[in-house]
Amino acid sequence: MVDTRFHRFAGPSSIGAILTQLKRVDLLPTVSELDTVISGVTDLDLAGAGDLALAAHTNYTEELRSTAAGAVIVLPALRDVVPPGSVPIYSDRPHQLFADILDLLYPSSTRSIIVAGRDDLGAPVFERDVSVGSNVVIGSGVEIGRGTVIGANTVIGAGVTIGRNCTIAANCTIDCAHIGNDVVIHSGVRIGTEGFGWLDFGQSNRKVPQLGRVLIQDRVEIGANSTIDRGALGDTMVGEGTKIDNLVQIGHNCRIGRNCLIAAMSGLSGSTIVGDGVLMGGGVGTSGHLTIGAGSVVHGRAAVTKNWPPGSKLAGAPAQDIRDFWREIAVMRKLAKGDKRG
Repeated sequence: MVDTRFHRFAGPSSIGAILTQLKRVDLLPTVSELDTVISGVTDLDLAGAGDLALAAHTNYTEELRSTAAGAVIVLPALRDVVPPGSVPIYSDRPHQLFADILDLLYPSSTRSIIVAGRDDLGAPVFERDVSVGSNVVIGSGVEIGRGTVIGANTVIGAGVTIGRNCTIAANCTIDCAHIGNDVVIHSGVRIGTEGFGWLDFGQSNRKVPQLGRVLIQDRVEIGANSTIDRGALGDTMVGEGTKIDNLVQIGHNCRIGRNCLIAAMSGLSGSTIVGDGVLMGGGVGTSGHLTIGAGSVVHGRAAVTKNWPPGSKLAGAPAQDIRDFWREIAVMRKLAKGDKRG
Protein backbone atom coordinates (compact mmCIF):
# COMPACT_ATOMS: atom_id res chain seq x y z
CA MET A 1 0.00 0.00 0.00
CA VAL A 2 1.27 3.46 -0.90
CA ASP A 3 2.01 5.41 2.30
CA THR A 4 -0.13 8.57 2.21
CA ARG A 5 2.21 10.26 4.69
CA PHE A 6 4.39 10.75 1.64
CA HIS A 7 2.07 10.56 -1.36
CA ARG A 8 -1.40 12.07 -1.21
CA PHE A 9 -4.24 9.92 -2.52
CA ALA A 10 -6.80 11.56 -4.84
CA GLY A 11 -9.30 8.69 -4.59
CA PRO A 12 -11.21 6.59 -3.84
CA SER A 13 -12.77 6.26 -7.26
CA SER A 14 -14.56 3.62 -9.30
CA ILE A 15 -12.88 1.82 -12.18
CA GLY A 16 -15.32 3.39 -14.61
CA ALA A 17 -14.59 6.91 -13.36
CA ILE A 18 -10.83 6.31 -13.52
CA LEU A 19 -10.90 5.04 -17.09
CA THR A 20 -13.20 7.87 -18.14
CA GLN A 21 -10.88 10.50 -16.63
CA LEU A 22 -7.98 8.92 -18.50
CA LYS A 23 -10.00 9.01 -21.72
CA ARG A 24 -9.71 5.23 -22.00
CA VAL A 25 -13.38 4.71 -22.87
CA ASP A 26 -12.23 1.99 -25.27
CA LEU A 27 -11.65 -0.21 -22.22
CA LEU A 28 -15.06 0.35 -20.61
CA PRO A 29 -16.90 -2.42 -22.54
CA THR A 30 -14.23 -4.95 -21.54
CA VAL A 31 -14.55 -4.43 -17.76
CA SER A 32 -17.21 -6.49 -16.03
CA GLU A 33 -17.74 -4.36 -12.91
CA LEU A 34 -17.08 -0.69 -13.61
CA ASP A 35 -18.51 0.43 -10.26
CA THR A 36 -15.81 -1.40 -8.26
CA VAL A 37 -14.17 1.22 -6.05
CA ILE A 38 -10.38 1.53 -5.93
CA SER A 39 -9.15 2.76 -2.53
CA GLY A 40 -5.45 2.08 -2.97
CA VAL A 41 -2.73 0.61 -5.17
CA THR A 42 -0.24 -2.04 -4.12
CA ASP A 43 1.60 -5.22 -5.10
CA LEU A 44 -0.25 -8.42 -6.02
CA ASP A 45 0.79 -10.29 -2.89
CA LEU A 46 -0.22 -7.46 -0.53
CA ALA A 47 -3.45 -6.36 -2.21
CA GLY A 48 -6.86 -6.48 -0.56
CA ALA A 49 -10.44 -6.09 -1.74
CA GLY A 50 -10.21 -2.36 -2.43
CA ASP A 51 -6.78 -2.40 -4.06
CA LEU A 52 -5.62 -2.23 -7.66
CA ALA A 53 -2.59 -4.34 -8.63
CA LEU A 54 -0.60 -5.10 -11.77
CA ALA A 55 0.22 -8.37 -13.54
CA ALA A 56 2.23 -7.25 -16.55
CA HIS A 57 4.16 -10.43 -17.32
CA THR A 58 3.65 -14.18 -17.26
CA ASN A 59 6.30 -14.28 -14.52
CA TYR A 60 3.58 -13.02 -12.18
CA THR A 61 1.29 -16.01 -12.83
CA GLU A 62 1.49 -17.52 -9.34
CA GLU A 63 1.11 -14.17 -7.55
CA LEU A 64 -1.87 -13.35 -9.76
CA ARG A 65 -3.49 -16.71 -9.08
CA SER A 66 -3.45 -16.09 -5.31
CA THR A 67 -4.04 -12.33 -5.16
CA ALA A 68 -6.91 -10.84 -3.18
CA ALA A 69 -6.85 -7.58 -5.18
CA GLY A 70 -10.20 -6.01 -6.00
CA ALA A 71 -8.99 -5.23 -9.52
CA VAL A 72 -5.97 -6.19 -11.60
CA ILE A 73 -4.49 -4.65 -14.73
CA VAL A 74 -3.45 -7.74 -16.63
CA LEU A 75 -2.08 -8.97 -19.92
CA PRO A 76 -4.69 -10.73 -22.08
CA ALA A 77 -2.42 -13.81 -22.02
CA LEU A 78 -3.17 -14.15 -18.29
CA ARG A 79 -6.94 -14.04 -18.76
CA ASP A 80 -7.49 -17.55 -17.37
CA VAL A 81 -5.39 -16.93 -14.26
CA VAL A 82 -7.33 -13.99 -12.78
CA PRO A 83 -9.05 -15.22 -9.58
CA PRO A 84 -12.86 -14.96 -9.34
CA GLY A 85 -12.77 -12.17 -6.74
CA SER A 86 -10.71 -9.77 -8.87
CA VAL A 87 -11.99 -7.53 -11.65
CA PRO A 88 -9.63 -7.82 -14.64
CA ILE A 89 -8.71 -4.79 -16.73
CA TYR A 90 -7.07 -6.18 -19.86
CA SER A 91 -4.40 -4.20 -21.67
CA ASP A 92 -1.73 -4.98 -24.24
CA ARG A 93 0.36 -2.27 -22.56
CA PRO A 94 -0.37 -2.88 -18.88
CA HIS A 95 2.64 -0.97 -17.51
CA GLN A 96 1.63 2.19 -19.34
CA LEU A 97 -1.99 1.98 -18.17
CA PHE A 98 -0.86 1.32 -14.62
CA ALA A 99 1.44 4.36 -14.70
CA ASP A 100 -1.43 6.50 -16.03
CA ILE A 101 -3.61 5.41 -13.10
CA LEU A 102 -0.84 6.02 -10.56
CA ASP A 103 -0.35 9.55 -11.86
CA LEU A 104 -4.10 10.13 -11.60
CA LEU A 105 -4.55 8.73 -8.08
CA TYR A 106 -1.28 10.08 -6.65
CA PRO A 107 -0.65 13.37 -8.52
CA SER A 108 2.99 14.40 -8.61
CA SER A 109 2.01 17.95 -7.67
CA THR A 110 0.76 16.80 -4.24
CA ARG A 111 3.60 14.55 -3.13
CA SER A 112 5.30 15.61 0.09
CA ILE A 113 8.80 15.83 -1.38
CA ILE A 114 7.58 18.50 -3.79
CA VAL A 115 4.98 20.33 -1.72
CA ALA A 116 6.44 22.43 1.09
CA GLY A 117 3.32 22.31 3.23
CA ARG A 118 1.50 19.21 4.44
CA ASP A 119 -0.79 20.76 7.02
CA ASP A 120 -2.78 17.53 7.22
CA LEU A 121 0.24 15.86 8.88
CA GLY A 122 0.53 18.41 11.66
CA ALA A 123 3.63 19.94 13.22
CA PRO A 124 6.88 17.96 13.73
CA VAL A 125 7.10 16.01 16.98
CA PHE A 126 10.39 15.75 18.92
CA GLU A 127 11.05 13.66 21.99
CA ARG A 128 13.41 15.13 24.58
CA ASP A 129 17.14 15.72 24.04
CA VAL A 130 16.92 16.03 20.27
CA SER A 131 19.72 18.21 18.91
CA VAL A 132 19.21 20.09 15.64
CA GLY A 133 22.05 21.89 13.84
CA SER A 134 21.92 25.18 11.98
CA ASN A 135 19.92 25.57 8.74
CA VAL A 136 18.13 22.23 9.18
CA VAL A 137 14.78 21.97 7.35
CA ILE A 138 12.17 19.67 8.88
CA GLY A 139 8.85 18.98 7.16
CA SER A 140 5.35 18.59 8.53
CA GLY A 141 4.54 15.47 10.52
CA VAL A 142 8.17 14.48 11.07
CA GLU A 143 8.76 12.43 14.25
CA ILE A 144 12.22 12.29 15.86
CA GLY A 145 13.09 10.11 18.84
CA ARG A 146 14.95 10.91 22.05
CA GLY A 147 18.68 11.64 21.87
CA THR A 148 18.89 11.94 18.09
CA VAL A 149 21.31 14.47 16.59
CA ILE A 150 20.65 16.19 13.23
CA GLY A 151 23.63 17.89 11.55
CA ALA A 152 23.68 21.26 9.84
CA ASN A 153 21.96 21.85 6.48
CA THR A 154 20.15 18.52 6.52
CA VAL A 155 16.64 18.38 4.99
CA ILE A 156 14.03 15.95 6.35
CA GLY A 157 10.90 15.64 4.24
CA ALA A 158 7.31 15.60 5.45
CA GLY A 159 6.13 12.46 7.20
CA VAL A 160 9.58 10.96 7.86
CA THR A 161 10.05 9.17 11.18
CA ILE A 162 13.45 8.78 12.89
CA GLY A 163 14.06 6.65 15.98
CA ARG A 164 16.05 7.22 19.15
CA ASN A 165 19.78 7.87 19.55
CA CYS A 166 20.40 8.30 15.83
CA THR A 167 23.19 10.43 14.38
CA ILE A 168 22.42 12.16 11.10
CA ALA A 169 25.36 14.19 9.85
CA ALA A 170 25.43 17.42 7.87
CA ASN A 171 24.07 17.93 4.35
CA CYS A 172 21.83 14.86 4.19
CA THR A 173 18.38 14.60 2.61
CA ILE A 174 15.80 12.13 3.87
CA ASP A 175 12.40 11.65 2.20
CA CYS A 176 9.75 8.93 2.21
CA ALA A 177 11.54 6.99 4.94
CA HIS A 178 11.04 5.37 8.34
CA ILE A 179 14.30 4.99 10.27
CA GLY A 180 14.88 2.87 13.37
CA ASN A 181 16.94 3.40 16.53
CA ASP A 182 20.74 3.84 16.83
CA VAL A 183 21.14 4.52 13.11
CA VAL A 184 24.21 6.45 11.89
CA ILE A 185 23.93 8.39 8.62
CA HIS A 186 27.08 10.13 7.43
CA SER A 187 27.42 13.39 5.50
CA GLY A 188 25.88 13.76 2.08
CA VAL A 189 23.65 10.69 2.23
CA ARG A 190 20.45 10.74 0.16
CA ILE A 191 17.62 8.52 1.38
CA GLY A 192 14.26 8.17 -0.33
CA THR A 193 15.29 9.55 -3.72
CA GLU A 194 13.30 8.51 -6.78
CA GLY A 195 14.14 5.12 -8.18
CA PHE A 196 15.43 4.73 -11.72
CA GLY A 197 12.27 3.37 -13.34
CA TRP A 198 11.27 3.99 -16.95
CA LEU A 199 8.84 2.78 -19.59
CA ASP A 200 9.29 2.76 -23.35
CA PHE A 201 13.00 3.14 -22.70
CA GLY A 202 15.21 4.26 -25.52
CA GLN A 203 12.23 6.03 -27.09
CA SER A 204 9.99 8.24 -24.93
CA ASN A 205 11.67 7.27 -21.60
CA ARG A 206 8.51 7.79 -19.58
CA LYS A 207 9.09 7.91 -15.83
CA VAL A 208 7.37 5.27 -13.68
CA PRO A 209 5.91 6.96 -10.56
CA GLN A 210 8.03 6.04 -7.52
CA LEU A 211 5.52 5.77 -4.68
CA GLY A 212 7.25 3.48 -2.20
CA ARG A 213 9.30 4.05 0.94
CA VAL A 214 12.68 3.30 2.50
CA LEU A 215 12.66 1.29 5.74
CA ILE A 216 15.91 1.31 7.71
CA GLN A 217 16.03 -0.91 10.78
CA ASP A 218 17.99 -0.46 14.02
CA ARG A 219 21.79 -0.10 14.19
CA VAL A 220 22.29 0.47 10.47
CA GLU A 221 25.20 2.69 9.40
CA ILE A 222 25.28 4.41 6.01
CA GLY A 223 28.52 5.91 4.69
CA ALA A 224 29.08 9.34 3.22
CA ASN A 225 27.49 10.21 -0.14
CA SER A 226 25.61 6.93 -0.44
CA THR A 227 22.13 6.86 -1.98
CA ILE A 228 19.14 4.66 -1.16
CA ASP A 229 16.19 4.95 -3.56
CA ARG A 230 12.64 4.54 -2.32
CA GLY A 231 10.58 1.67 -3.68
CA ALA A 232 8.59 1.98 -6.88
CA LEU A 233 5.43 0.77 -5.13
CA GLY A 234 6.62 -1.28 -2.16
CA ASP A 235 9.59 -0.68 0.11
CA THR A 236 13.36 -0.58 -0.12
CA MET A 237 14.60 -2.21 3.09
CA VAL A 238 17.89 -2.32 5.02
CA GLY A 239 18.02 -4.89 7.83
CA GLU A 240 19.23 -4.24 11.36
CA GLY A 241 22.96 -4.13 11.99
CA THR A 242 23.89 -3.74 8.33
CA LYS A 243 26.79 -1.40 7.55
CA ILE A 244 27.04 0.39 4.21
CA ASP A 245 30.27 2.11 3.16
CA ASN A 246 30.74 5.43 1.35
CA LEU A 247 29.53 5.95 -2.23
CA VAL A 248 27.16 2.98 -2.39
CA GLN A 249 24.01 3.01 -4.56
CA ILE A 250 20.98 0.97 -3.43
CA GLY A 251 18.27 0.83 -6.11
CA HIS A 252 14.52 0.82 -5.61
CA ASN A 253 12.84 -2.20 -4.02
CA CYS A 254 16.13 -3.74 -2.88
CA ARG A 255 15.87 -5.79 0.30
CA ILE A 256 19.09 -6.08 2.29
CA GLY A 257 19.18 -8.48 5.23
CA ARG A 258 20.58 -8.17 8.74
CA ASN A 259 24.26 -7.69 9.60
CA CYS A 260 25.49 -7.32 6.02
CA LEU A 261 28.65 -5.40 5.09
CA ILE A 262 28.69 -3.56 1.75
CA ALA A 263 31.97 -1.87 0.80
CA ALA A 264 32.48 1.37 -1.10
CA MET A 265 31.55 1.93 -4.75
CA SER A 266 29.11 -0.99 -4.83
CA GLY A 267 25.84 -0.66 -6.73
CA LEU A 268 22.72 -2.77 -6.29
CA SER A 269 20.21 -2.56 -9.13
CA GLY A 270 16.50 -2.50 -8.36
CA SER A 271 14.84 -5.48 -6.63
CA THR A 272 18.10 -7.12 -5.57
CA ILE A 273 17.52 -9.29 -2.50
CA VAL A 274 20.50 -9.79 -0.20
CA GLY A 275 20.25 -12.36 2.59
CA ASP A 276 21.45 -11.96 6.17
CA GLY A 277 25.18 -11.69 6.81
CA VAL A 278 26.27 -11.18 3.20
CA LEU A 279 29.69 -9.58 2.72
CA MET A 280 30.32 -7.48 -0.41
CA GLY A 281 33.74 -6.17 -1.41
CA GLY A 282 34.36 -2.82 -3.04
CA GLY A 283 32.85 -2.12 -6.42
CA VAL A 284 30.42 -5.05 -6.50
CA GLY A 285 27.49 -4.66 -8.89
CA THR A 286 24.24 -6.55 -9.39
CA SER A 287 21.95 -6.65 -12.41
CA GLY A 288 18.78 -6.55 -10.31
CA HIS A 289 15.76 -8.84 -9.79
CA LEU A 290 17.99 -11.50 -8.25
CA THR A 291 18.77 -13.02 -4.87
CA ILE A 292 22.12 -13.48 -3.10
CA GLY A 293 21.68 -16.05 -0.35
CA ALA A 294 22.49 -15.53 3.33
CA GLY A 295 26.11 -15.79 4.41
CA SER A 296 27.51 -15.33 0.91
CA VAL A 297 30.80 -13.53 0.22
CA VAL A 298 31.01 -11.45 -2.96
CA HIS A 299 34.57 -10.41 -3.74
CA GLY A 300 35.49 -6.93 -4.97
CA ARG A 301 34.48 -5.87 -8.50
CA ALA A 302 32.28 -8.92 -8.99
CA ALA A 303 29.24 -8.49 -11.26
CA VAL A 304 26.34 -10.61 -10.03
CA THR A 305 23.91 -11.48 -12.84
CA LYS A 306 21.83 -14.36 -11.46
CA ASN A 307 20.51 -15.93 -8.26
CA TRP A 308 23.00 -17.55 -5.86
CA PRO A 309 22.23 -19.88 -2.93
CA PRO A 310 23.20 -19.25 0.70
CA GLY A 311 26.88 -19.56 1.51
CA SER A 312 28.11 -18.78 -2.01
CA LYS A 313 31.59 -17.38 -2.55
CA LEU A 314 31.67 -15.32 -5.73
CA ALA A 315 34.25 -13.51 -7.86
CA GLY A 316 34.60 -12.21 -11.39
CA ALA A 317 32.46 -10.55 -14.03
CA PRO A 318 30.07 -12.14 -14.54
CA ALA A 319 30.29 -13.51 -11.01
CA GLN A 320 30.90 -17.23 -10.59
CA ASP A 321 31.88 -19.62 -7.84
CA ILE A 322 35.32 -18.51 -6.67
CA ARG A 323 36.83 -21.98 -7.24
CA ASP A 324 35.79 -21.85 -10.88
CA PHE A 325 37.10 -18.30 -11.09
CA TRP A 326 40.59 -19.23 -9.87
CA ARG A 327 40.62 -22.37 -11.98
CA GLU A 328 39.96 -20.31 -15.11
CA ILE A 329 42.66 -17.82 -14.12
CA ALA A 330 45.16 -20.65 -13.72
CA VAL A 331 44.30 -22.10 -17.13
CA MET A 332 44.61 -18.67 -18.81
CA ARG A 333 47.99 -18.10 -17.20
CA LYS A 334 49.22 -21.48 -18.40
CA LEU A 335 48.02 -20.76 -21.94
CA ALA A 336 49.63 -17.32 -21.91
CA LYS A 337 53.00 -18.76 -20.93
CA GLY A 338 52.83 -21.38 -23.68
CA ASP A 339 54.46 -24.79 -23.72
CA LYS A 340 58.13 -24.35 -22.73
CA ARG A 341 59.19 -27.99 -23.44
CA GLY A 342 61.73 -28.71 -26.17
